[in-house]
Amino acid sequence: MTLAASVRVILHLLPGALAVLSICSPSRAQSFAGSTSPDTSVVSDDLPREYKQWLNEDVRWIITPEERAAFLRLGHNQDRDRFIEEFWKRRDPTPDTVENEFKEEHYRRIAYANMHFGWQKVQGWETDRGRIYIFYGPPDSIKVEPVVINGTSARKTEIWRFQSVRNGQELNLRFVDFCGCGDYRLLGKPAYLEMPELHHF
Repeated sequence: MTLAASVRVILHLLPGALAVLSICSPSRAQSFAGSTSPDTSVVSDDLPREYKQWLNEDVRWIITPEERAAFLRLGHNQDRDRFIEEFWKRRDPTPDTVENEFKEEHYRRIAYANMHFGWQKVQGWETDRGRIYIFYGPPDSIKVEPVVINGTSARKTEIWRFQSVRNGQELNLRFVDFCGCGDYRLLGKPAYLEMPELHHF
């Protein structure tokens, strides 16, 4: 297996496996059904802008609810900086090297999503396709086809196929541009998709 392939496997497996390593000892990973209680998910207006951006944009799709709650409980920027450093360290597949492949790949995916999946004033990382891309990386194949709705109107559809995302399971996701404006929405959601509930804009 090549280094690139090994990194990709690690990147697919780490988000779920690392949930148990968060500083507040979480007992579960993110899931579609999971939610964070209001008292731990609300971001205070007092939180400096750079930390709000890190929490709500940079790591929004990969941070666990427990990690998010722990971060929001911190009262000093020094503690927040230490948390962020440890957050990336826990996900580093090669901690003995200078590079953190997970972090580098994560920000590469955000940049790609912003470049390819945005529409109108919505940034790519905020979209359904962007979110899936950031979480799982590039699909193994993409099939483009129209979908017929009510027997008359066709809408552009992309079917993303991931050969193996969890326990060898194949994952096929269908994104439909219902409005014809480039806003592709994920149609349905497999039960084993380990992500928070998709937010539709």
